[in-house]
Amino acid sequence: MQKSAASKETQWWEKGVIYQIYPRSFSDSNADGIGDLEGVIRKLDYLNDGSEQSLGIDAIWLNPIFPSPMADFGYDISDYCNIHPFFGDLDVFGRLVAAAHQRNIRVILDFVPNHTSDLHAWFVESRSGRKNPKRDWYIWRDAKSDGSLPNNWGSAFGGPAWEWDAVSAQYYLHTFLKEQPDLNWRNPQVKKAMLDVLRFWLERGVDGFRMDVVGMILKDPELRDNPELKNDLDPASPDGPYYRQLHVHDQDLEEVHELIRDFRILLDEYPERCGIGEVWYELPRWIKYYGSRGDELHLPFNFRLMKAPWNARAIRESVDEMERTLPDFAWPNYVLNNHDSPRLVSRVGDEQARVAAMLLLTLRGTPTLYCGEELGMENGVISQDQMQDPQGFRLGAQYNRDLSRTPMQWTDGPNAGFSSGQPWLPVTPSYQIKNVATEDRDPTSMLNLYRSLIRLRKQRTALQSGSYTSVAVESSDCFVFERSQNGEQYLIALNFSYKHQTLKIPGLMEGKLLLSTYLDNFEVFGKNTLDLRANEGVIIEIKHNYVTRQDG
Repeated sequence: MQKSAASKETQWWEKGVIYQIYPRSFSDSNADGIGDLEGVIRKLDYLNDGSEQSLGIDAIWLNPIFPSPMADFGYDISDYCNIHPFFGDLDVFGRLVAAAHQRNIRVILDFVPNHTSDLHAWFVESRSGRKNPKRDWYIWRDAKSDGSLPNNWGSAFGGPAWEWDAVSAQYYLHTFLKEQPDLNWRNPQVKKAMLDVLRFWLERGVDGFRMDVVGMILKDPELRDNPELKNDLDPASPDGPYYRQLHVHDQDLEEVHELIRDFRILLDEYPERCGIGEVWYELPRWIKYYGSRGDELHLPFNFRLMKAPWNARAIRESVDEMERTLPDFAWPNYVLNNHDSPRLVSRVGDEQARVAAMLLLTLRGTPTLYCGEELGMENGVISQDQMQDPQGFRLGAQYNRDLSRTPMQWTDGPNAGFSSGQPWLPVTPSYQIKNVATEDRDPTSMLNLYRSLIRLRKQRTALQSGSYTSVAVESSDCFVFERSQNGEQYLIALNFSYKHQTLKIPGLMEGKLLLSTYLDNFEVFGKNTLDLRANEGVIIEIKHNYVTRQDG
C-alpha cells in the first residue's frame, strides 16, 4: 500500500510538529500553583530556540486560557475575547505570540463552540426571561405534557442533558456539565458572534484553532430521542444515558459541515491559518470533516492509535486503513496523548513508548505531542481528596482526567521545578528521574530520543512529506514501512515485542542506520536481513532502491 502527499505546496501544519500545552500545568511564574502564560514564554527556548538542544517543535496548542469559573477547567468560557487572570492578560498574550513567532513557533488556541459557561453574559441574559433577545441563543424547551424531560438525551458527564430553570420554568440543554449550556447554532446571531470571536484572535496573530467537540455544535431541530443501544453497549462504558445511546440526533448532523465550511472561509481570509477539530467518530464519518473538496478542517484530529490495541498488527491495520481511505487532498495526522486520556507510558510501558515516539514522528502526517510526552511522563497518583476533575467526580475515579494533567517536570527539585508554590495537582512520584534537567544530561534519555527524531524529521524532507508504503514482513510483532520522496528512501522498522526479531528485507546491504530508539550505534545487517532488539525501532536510509513486498 502506497500513498503520496498531494502535489501542492507543503503547509507548515503538514511538515511541522505540534506541541500541546496544558497551561495550568506547564510552568508557574508567580508561585500561585497554577501555570500561566508568562511561564510559557520563559520555556519557549526549551521548545525551539533554533539549536539542537531544544525540542524543535513548530507550533504550540494552548488549552483554554479564557476567563472562566473553571467548572471544567476552562472549557466553560465566560468571555471568549479575554484572558483569565490566572494566566495573564491580553498584553501578556501578545508578548507570547510575538516571542513564539520570533522562534518560528506558531500559536494555536482552543476554540470551544458547543457551549459557554452559565456565567457568560449571553447566558445570563438568556435565562433572565423568555422574552429576552438572547433567549434563543441557547436551547430551551418546555417539559413534556406529562412533566418529563424534553427528550432522552444524556450528558457526557452523567445524567440527563437537561437542567430545569425555576425562574423561567423551562429546561436548557447541556451536553456536558449543567454549568455548560449548549449554544443554539441554528440562530444566525450566534453564528455571527462566534465567527467574530475567531476574527478577534486572528487579528492578534493567532495561527489556528483547535475546535472542541466541533461535530456536536448542531442539534436536531425537532429534538427527537436518540435510539437506545441494546447488545452493542460496551460494558466498560460509564453509566448514564449518554453512553447507552446512538447519537444520531444530538451530534454529527449533515448540516454541521456547512458551519465548518464557514469557519474555513474565515480562516482562509488570513494566510497560513490552520483549523483543527476534535472529532471522535468512526473513519467514514471522521473523513467527512475534511470536506468533500478539502474545504472544511485542515486536520480533524485522528485519535485512532490512542484507541487501537498496542500491537504491530492493529497499529499497521489502522494506519493502512486510513491511508487507503483518505482522499488525495486530505493530509493525515496522528495523536498518542492528550489532556483527556491516560498517559502513553502508562498505557504501553517505558520501552514501548520509545517505539511509539518513532512511530508518531515518522508516519506520513502531522504529529501532535502532549507536554511531558517527550519525558516519558506517566499518570499521576491522585488521591480522592486531591481530585479536581468533574468527570472523575461524576463518572468515577477510573475516568479521572487529572491523571494526565499533573505538572510538567522540569527539575528534580521541589515540585519538579513547576512552581515555588503549592501546585494545583501533585507532581508524579517519578519526577526526580523523569524531568528535563536530568534527561538533558542523559544521551540515551527519552527527551534526547524525541530531540533526535524531530531533528531527523526536519533534515529529511521524505520524513515530512514523502509517500508512505507499508512493507510486509513475516513477523506479526513488527510494523515496517517506507517513506520516500525525490530519490530519498527510508525504511522504518518497529519491534512491538519484548523479544529479538530478525526480519528479511531485500536491499538492506545498501542501507545505513540513521537512528535507533536505543540511541546507540549498534547495528546488525545480514544479507537482506535486519536484526531488531526487544522494543527497538530503527530508521534506515536506503542507498539502493528495492522492491517492497506488500500485503494483499
